[in-house]
Order: sequence, then C-alpha cells, then structure tokens
Amino acid sequence: VRMERQAVQRAREAFQSGRTRPLEFRLQQLHALQRMITEKETEIATALKQDINRSQYDTPLLELIGIENEIKLAIDRMAQWAAPRPVEKNVLTISDEVYIQPEPLGVVLIIGAWNYPWALTLLPLVGAIAAGNAAVVKPSELSEYSSLLLRELYPVVTGGVAETQDLLRLRFDHVFFTGGSTTGKLVMEAAAQHLTPVTLELGGKSPCYIDKDCEIRVACRRITWGKFVNCGQTCIAPDYILCEPSIQSQVVDCIRLTLLEFYGADPKCSPDYGRIINQRHFNRIMSLMEGYTPVVGGQSDSSQCYIAPTVLKDVPPHSRLMQEEIFGPVLPIVTVSDMDDAIRFVNEREKPLALYIFCNDKKAVKRMIEETTSGGVTVNDVMMHYTLSSLPFGGVGHSGMGRYHGKHTFDQLSHQRACLIRSLKMESVNLARYPPQDRRRARRSPTRWQQTADINSNGQPIV
Repeated sequence: VRMERQAVQRAREAFQSGRTRPLEFRLQQLHALQRMITEKETEIATALKQDINRSQYDTPLLELIGIENEIKLAIDRMAQWAAPRPVEKNVLTISDEVYIQPEPLGVVLIIGAWNYPWALTLLPLVGAIAAGNAAVVKPSELSEYSSLLLRELYPVVTGGVAETQDLLRLRFDHVFFTGGSTTGKLVMEAAAQHLTPVTLELGGKSPCYIDKDCEIRVACRRITWGKFVNCGQTCIAPDYILCEPSIQSQVVDCIRLTLLEFYGADPKCSPDYGRIINQRHFNRIMSLMEGYTPVVGGQSDSSQCYIAPTVLKDVPPHSRLMQEEIFGPVLPIVTVSDMDDAIRFVNEREKPLALYIFCNDKKAVKRMIEETTSGGVTVNDVMMHYTLSSLPFGGVGHSGMGRYHGKHTFDQLSHQRACLIRSLKMESVNLARYPPQDRRRARRSPTRWQQTADINSNGQPIV
C-alpha cells in the first residue's frame, strides 16, 4: 500500500505545483513519449512476442503506429483544444465575455489491459498529458514482459490484483479503466467511494451480420482477419456471426480457405499466429467449446496455450458460448431467418462495443444502424472505426461508458469550465432583478427575462 500511496502522492504534488499545466511542459512530455516509442520499438516487439507470441510485423500495425499518430495529433492540435471556446450569448449577457475553458482534472489513474498492453495503456496517457493532468499508470500484470519493460522505461505502478485494489482505495480525479465488465463494476464501485468519475472501456459480444447478397468471399476474408488477429484477444473482434442458413456452409468454406491462406495448413507453426495469454484463459476458452464439434480448427496444446482458429456452426442462441464474451480464437455462427431476425437478436442482448454489418443495400444498412445500438459500427469491414482519431471510441451500456481517441480523450480528461466575465458598469440594467420588486420598472426593462414579470399564470399580459 505504501508504494501505491507514494506514487499517488508524487503525482498529486506534481499537479498541485502547477508544473503539468503549461502547454510547453505538455509538449515536452509528449515528445519524450514519442522518442521512447521510437527508440524502444525492438524491445517492445520482443516483449510482446514473449507475452502472446505477437508477430514482429503486427506490433507496429496493431499498437505503435496508433500511439504515434495520437501523439502527433495532440502535439499539432493541443493549443487549439486547450484554448478558451467562446459560446453564444443571450440578451442578459450581451456585453459580457462568455466562454468554456478546458482545464485539467488533476490526477488520473490509468489501468491498462493485457491484450494490447502498449496501446491500451499509452493512448489514454497521451490524452491525460495533453489535457495537463498528472497520471498514475498501472499496466496489466498478465502481459508480464511488457509490464516489466514499461516499468524500466516509465514510472508506473506494477503488481497484480492486490496492488490494483490498493490503488483504487486512494482518491483520484478520474479513473480510466480498460478490461472486462466484471472488473469494471469493481472499479466503478471503488471510484464511487470518492465520487470519482470513470471511463470504462469494456467489451462484450460484438455481432457480425452477413447479408446473403453481399460478396461473401470478401466479407469472410475481412472477418477472418479481425477475429483471429492477436489470437482473438481483441475487445472489438467479431464475437459471433449472424447469417441465414442458406449461406452458412459457404461462410464456413470461405473462412477455411482464408485461414489456410493466412496461417498455412498448421497455424501452430505460423509466425503470424499468436497464443492465449495464460493457462487460466486457455482453460476458460476450451470450456466454452465443450459439447461442440468444430467445422474448422479445434486443435489445442495446453503446454503452449495454443488454440487453433476454430469455427462452430449452428450454435444455439441461448448456449453458454453465446452468453459470455469469448475473447479467443473461436467463432460461432448463429443462423437467423433474415435481417429483421438479426436486429431482434442483437436488441435482445446487452449493447455491444461494436456492430459489424456486411451488406450492399444502403437502405438496409441504414435501417440496421437506426434500429440497433452499439459503441461503434463498421459496415463491410471490421475494427476499422477504431483507427480514426476523429471518431469517439467507447462502449454504451454494458460495454462501457465514456469515449476517447484524439480530441475525445482530451475532452474526457478535462473539465469544461463555464466562464462569464462582466463589467461593474451599467448597473442600471440590473435594477429589475433586485428587490423590492416593482412591476412598472420590470415592464420598462428591455429584456425578455424581465418582461415575463408582466405575464400572469394563464399567459395573459397584466395591465
């Protein structure tokens, strides 16, 4: 507890000293973070290889490029984001100075996730720095090698569940958590003791609807990449497929051919195919597959935490597999009679973090977007909405609260302070608001607000 308390105290003292507020200091910190990413790319890739067998080619694509782009954007736009923002006035404030001033919240706790331990830890940090906050960073202990490397490069708090719980007992000005919904509830409960606002980036079962009239081969190629990259351990990976029975076999065949193209006849030997993070998650995923006969894959090796890319067809809608987020390389297919049935299926369940629609009919796409809800939606591809800093990334309902990326992170970790500055002159304008009230004086006032004193309860003028 002492270590966590000291880390928070140092961050609090740094913030209260005013050191984190000047734009010049924020820029220096962001440039330093950029240099760290550039100089340590090889070490980062090695750590990820040890943690989840991440391909050295996937590390820049899946994590580092995104961080670098966020840093560059923050450096370029930070002065604009932090500037006072004039707002519309009314007749009562016509001669006043009225604006919104973004200001830092204070000390932000960032709890990272293990599946993308660099992006999901450092992306919120970029926004916290840009907004002028001090931050306490807690990377996930499950991605052990990445966590140790982060500790060498950056002042972070390491440890497991006990250390995280100790941190959450302390007071912060904002808690930014990425992880599962069960832990998210505990984070929210702990933050409530201090009335601390939270951003919860959770997950859930993201549906993927394939219309029978779309280019199924292309759709399956894109779905296969999104589902099995990082061994399925991606919060916005397609969790399951919805399609009509008439195309189910074609979908299976296309995914099988794509897997052969991506990972070869034996994905276990492919340098591009990952591993499950640990034995506990390996056992959890294997238990979800019990009772099913895979139509693709299904092989596993406990000693390596390896599970082959696996497809299951005709999965019952109310099975355990369809109740829990899979977070692994297992893709169930559930058949629906048509788009109406798919919409009902999605709406009967918790609001997902992402919704994927593969369909050529623009009217049908628009209808599905309008009649469902999700944190984000991508049409005719998967996960690509995450790559845009201009789009807010976050969940809704059970899949999370709050949003980030680009300016959205800056706004999330800033207080939007309402400011009104007026002169001590022209006091006569204010006479109508002071007692003792005089109806005639109010009637002579030029403002609409003061004129309402001359209207009775029936809306009729008082004469």
